[in-house]
Amino acid sequence: MNPIRPLPNRAFSHLCSIAVLAIVLFSSSRANAAALVFQTDFGLRDGAVAAMKGVAVSVAPDLAIYDITHEIPAYNIWEAALRLDQSASYWPPGTVFVSVVDPGVGSERRSVVLKTRSGHYFVTPDNGTLTFVAESLGVDQVREIDEKVNRLSRSGDSYTFHGRDVYAYTAARLAAGVITFAEVGPDRGQEIVRIPYQRAVFEKDTLRGGIPILDIQYGNVWTNIDRETFQQLGVDKGAQLEARIFAGDELRAQVVLTYADTFAGVAVGQPLLYLNSLGDVSLAINQGSFAEQYGVASGPDWNIVIRAIASGKEAAKD
Repeated sequence: MNPIRPLPNRAFSHLCSIAVLAIVLFSSSRANAAALVFQTDFGLRDGAVAAMKGVAVSVAPDLAIYDITHEIPAYNIWEAALRLDQSASYWPPGTVFVSVVDPGVGSERRSVVLKTRSGHYFVTPDNGTLTFVAESLGVDQVREIDEKVNRLSRSGDSYTFHGRDVYAYTAARLAAGVITFAEVGPDRGQEIVRIPYQRAVFEKDTLRGGIPILDIQYGNVWTNIDRETFQQLGVDKGAQLEARIFAGDELRAQVVLTYADTFAGVAVGQPLLYLNSLGDVSLAINQGSFAEQYGVASGPDWNIVIRAIASGKEAAKD
């Protein structure tokens, strides 16, 4: 019987060096891979999202994969653009986002990757989805995806699932460092499709803006009027304001409400104007749904006009 002999010191040191090198290389590969973040209107009742993630993992098993949401209302490019913008700036530079809300799949619309000036990447159909991240993060360069190179193998006969066959595959390759941004496809400059909408402005003692989205859980109405623009109205807490809300040219609601910090700044059931977590003007009812009570929706055709009836100090005197 031969006893087990310990390895010589030199051999043991050599094995330790190999192990350390392997750990360093593995850690380095993970450190160099960017996060991959998905958003779609697919829902989670079937395997569409799982298929996209399966493609990504097949490209690079160690990719860190996350989600914004898969509950964008079907075909709602506007909401996809907003949700993408609400989330993107909180992720580190280098993050690769995939957003697939694509009612024009299979048509002539372009498949692109946008690199922003902040260093984030967005893989998506060029159908308006990039409207808001282009404004908030800036456009560095746009490349059209070359499907001859960046398309899932043996998927050429599939025309209706570009999320799996083109976007997830290209994004995973980009996030894992398999391809560079330059290898995505042809340079298309800085041009993208943008959705027109009412921007926030202050003129003639009146605020004008759009209603991009609702706080869907509670029915609060979120506008795109930012804190700095709102402050030009020159009112204090407790001020009485009039809000008129339009769908296109049609007046849908006219409401007098109080400017407050929190919902409890007014009695239960009363309307208020406050600044939401993004610092934008919003309308609510304390423990109620403003959107439901006044029949308000959101989108590029919904606009709001706000004027002061009494400043906070004047309201307090009354």
